[in-house]
Amino acid sequence: MMGKGRVEAFSDGVIAIIITIMVLEFKTPEDASLPALLHLAPHVAIYAMSFVYVGIYWNNHHHMLHAVKGVSGGILWANLHLLFWLSLVPFVSDWMGEHYLSPWPVALYGVVLFMNGVAYGILAWRLVRHEGPDSVLARAYRNDRKMIGSVAAYGIAIAAAWVLPVLSLALYAGVALAWLVPDRRIEKALHMT
Repeated sequence: MMGKGRVEAFSDGVIAIIITIMVLEFKTPEDASLPALLHLAPHVAIYAMSFVYVGIYWNNHHHMLHAVKGVSGGILWANLHLLFWLSLVPFVSDWMGEHYLSPWPVALYGVVLFMNGVAYGILAWRLVRHEGPDSVLARAYRNDRKMIGSVAAYGIAIAAAWVLPVLSLALYAGVALAWLVPDRRIEKALHMT
């Protein structure tokens, strides 16, 4: 069994870079007026939502890795898979910030969120399998309706982007709000040991 320290440190570093890239995507207004600043409002709103999403993944990733004793090669690859999808958040955030009511950017944002959810689920599954059926994570993830519901909401939002992009944006914001409070299942399972 390999230690988990390097996975945590590497993941923290990649996530910090992702957040840095997102903020660097902001362009300064063309002139020094309030209307020019207000023109950036969609970018700021989408940046804030994306920042919250990356923060949610960082927070839950931290809790998940805190509950495990070690990692395997498969877990390392599952973690990289998650980081890959997280690394696309700055790109889709910037594109959607430019075209927040256009179907392609709104749908692609949803695809990236969907794949982040799937990748997180794969990582969680690999960790549960590695730790065993009586592990803290196995107890914490016995009922995963919230994660399944989130991925389903992303699927609905992707489809809705072609008809009503505003509904997609509302679904993305709703899922982010649902996860804003850190996942307490792991903390509860840790206290039961």
